[in-house]
Amino acid sequence: MTASHTAGSDRRRGGEDRARLDQLLEDDPADLYEHAPCGYLSTLPDGTIVKVNETLCSWLGRPAERVLRTRLRDLLSVGGQVFHDTHLAPLLRMQGAVREVALDVVRDDGTVLPCLVNAVELRDPEGGPLLVRATLFEATARRQYEREILSAHRAAELSEARSRTLQEVVVQLAGAVSTADVASVVVQQARTALRSRGAALLLVTGGPVGPRGGAAGTASQPELVVACSDGLPAALLDQLVTAADGRIALELAEGLRVVVPDERLHERRPELATALGEAGLHALVVVPVSADTRRLGVLLLGLGNSAADDLIDLDEPRDGELSDGDRDLLWTLGRQAGQALERARLQEETTRQAERSAFLLHAARQMAAATGVRETIDRLAELAVPRLADVCLLDLVTVHGARRVVARHGDPARQHLVDTLLEWAPPARELPHPARRALAEGCTQWFPAPDDAWLASVVREPRELAAVQALELASIVSVPLIAEGRTLGAFTLSADRRRGPFTVADVELVEQLANQVSLVLTKAQRYELESSTSHTLQATLLPPHPPPVPGMTVAVRYLAATSGVEIGGDFYDVATLPGEHVAIAVGDVVGHDITAAATMGQLRSVYRALLVEGPAPSAVIDRLQASWPLLGLQRMATALFATLDLPTGLLHVASAGHPPPLLIVDGRAEYLPVVPSRMLGAPPAPAVEWSGLVPPGATLLLFTDGLVESRTSDIDTGLARLRAAAERGAGAGADELCDRLLAELAGTYRADDIALLALTRDA
Repeated sequence: MTASHTAGSDRRRGGEDRARLDQLLEDDPADLYEHAPCGYLSTLPDGTIVKVNETLCSWLGRPAERVLRTRLRDLLSVGGQVFHDTHLAPLLRMQGAVREVALDVVRDDGTVLPCLVNAVELRDPEGGPLLVRATLFEATARRQYEREILSAHRAAELSEARSRTLQEVVVQLAGAVSTADVASVVVQQARTALRSRGAALLLVTGGPVGPRGGAAGTASQPELVVACSDGLPAALLDQLVTAADGRIALELAEGLRVVVPDERLHERRPELATALGEAGLHALVVVPVSADTRRLGVLLLGLGNSAADDLIDLDEPRDGELSDGDRDLLWTLGRQAGQALERARLQEETTRQAERSAFLLHAARQMAAATGVRETIDRLAELAVPRLADVCLLDLVTVHGARRVVARHGDPARQHLVDTLLEWAPPARELPHPARRALAEGCTQWFPAPDDAWLASVVREPRELAAVQALELASIVSVPLIAEGRTLGAFTLSADRRRGPFTVADVELVEQLANQVSLVLTKAQRYELESSTSHTLQATLLPPHPPPVPGMTVAVRYLAATSGVEIGGDFYDVATLPGEHVAIAVGDVVGHDITAAATMGQLRSVYRALLVEGPAPSAVIDRLQASWPLLGLQRMATALFATLDLPTGLLHVASAGHPPPLLIVDGRAEYLPVVPSRMLGAPPAPAVEWSGLVPPGATLLLFTDGLVESRTSDIDTGLARLRAAAERGAGAGADELCDRLLAELAGTYRADDIALLALTRDA
């Protein structure tokens, strides 16, 4: 029974549903029109609405009474009205129908309802318009879908464009070989790709800024300088640099950001906000330029009104926000620029290092060729200006105190300014501040950017201050000259504002040059000291010009060697003895130095002492040989001793390993057959004495081996040349003969000293 009742109930419900469906299918068409899922309306040819369904009225939020007798265009947005008048109405009149025209209908509350409109125009038999029937489909979802598709398409296009931009930037940066090239590529490519109103690259000078904000290895405070700019006014860039002054590290640490001239900026940086407004920019994008953790600077992009195809689409109402894609692109640009800058700087530094090495090598060669202190400092000044600096000053420490020896400007037209600096240097007064401090502290003094206040504090007279200020100094470095633990002086270089301040590399180069100069100066000063000592010692040890000898003309010449100290072991002596006798001596101590000169002086003194007893020449040699160990003489020596009886011309000669004398008689020259014994200082052996006559008018030549020996020929060849030259000059007097022989045989460069005596017996 229960089952039957249930089946009966189901049949009754099924019958009711079928009846209800039939009733719906048989509804009045008017109800179907009023409540259709789309809006219906009919208009007269002039657009006046004469019929509208309930659906459209509900969408509009207005009753039918307020819709009827209005025109279709009055229901549309402003843009829709323009489209209706210019496109929809003309097309409907021409074609008789339009399909899926997108129009925005304005609701009664002012909101917009996106719709798709289909319309047909009913015409009379003559083709005249009678009525327009239109259907409106709500298209909110479809419009959103289309927007999403367009947005995705736009995003894909932007992504592809960004990829092309980065690829182009990378290619361009790969070909940049200098910092200027990199800056130009970054600015031009960034501005072109992003279609900004202007762009600029600002770099940190004085070394990169580390992640903690400190200056890495710099001697001066870092600052921002404009490396390249295109399209951004100079006034705006000046304001940006001024705003970052003293807080560069903090500015760079803020990262990528957009600066807009809002109320906050006007309060904090009114000048910067004004400059942005005057430049016509509504935003300034600041992109950090970095390599690893080193912040090298910033890339600036000035944005005005955005174009439709900008990669970065900064529409007006964005409040300084960037999309993720925008930020990725800009971050990558900053990193690529930083890496390219590092590569360019490394290449430039490598080139500069090679140039500095070549310069130092050239400087070493130039100064090594100098022959004295004066020539050394003159060559230093020629090397320093204008190659390294505009002004070169050199102060040397002497026995009388510090003294300025060089003040030179690279521009001859401005030399008179640095000439003034010589007047207020020692000995008139103490050294100026940089050089004095370098000498006192024994280390480099670097003043990267001396200002007028600093100059006024270190210069004490108005005239001097005016001269210094006229030089327009931008940087000063003063380096002490120190060698072998001794301070030699101070080397000061200055650069004017046209050259710019010195860098760390410049200071290092000056220090290396100063080290070279110190070594060369030490050698030059030592050479000049030894040379001065040798002149004094030579003048003390050598006898004065021989006294007049009755019955004989005597000429003496002494030439020092052209290398080494100007003193050696050569000696000569002419002394008158009782009984109208003359004692003659010539000798050569082994060596060419102070020891040889001292030995020569002792030997000559002992010889003079022996002359008191008037011994024969052979006896002089024997006594010197016997007493050599007692005298403590450190060198061996050759010597030739002779006595001449002036009335008779009788000559006695003995040789201790020395070349024989040359006798010139009647135009012929012959070496006297003197048999030499052993050198002085060698194991003693009896000396052999030769005796003979010197005829009236004859000339006797005594000499040391420096006249007849050379590196290119042996002594026998030299003796033969001397004999031939003596015969050619036989008719000359003693003085003229000596000059001729030296001019023909000695030459310009001499490896050894030369002593030459010419004694002519009166006829």
